Amino acid sequence: MISALLLINTQIGSEKEVLKTLKLIDSLKEIYLVYGVYDIVTKIEAKNMDELKEIITCRLLRSKLVKNSTTMLIIPDKQKYKAKTNQLEPIIV
Repeated sequence: MISALLLINTQIGSEKEVLKTLKLIDSLKEIYLVYGVYDIVTKIEAKNMDELKEIITCRLLRSKLVKNSTTMLIIPDKQKYKAKTNQLEPIIV
């Protein structure tokens, strides 16, 4: 399983419309509207790199409402980290 974060810039004022479309894609496990450099952040899960590429290029970025995006692959690990005060506490999954 491959996981990635996709940071999306939308056309001005189209964030909610893009969000509605993203909610229809099963591979997107988390979707957030955010303030800052990007408008939407999503977490994608795919079986392999080919599937991830297909999801991103064919399903997400074909919309004319998406101006650009940045994809960040999540490093595979058996631990997740939770922020707690000034230290990270591993959570075994």
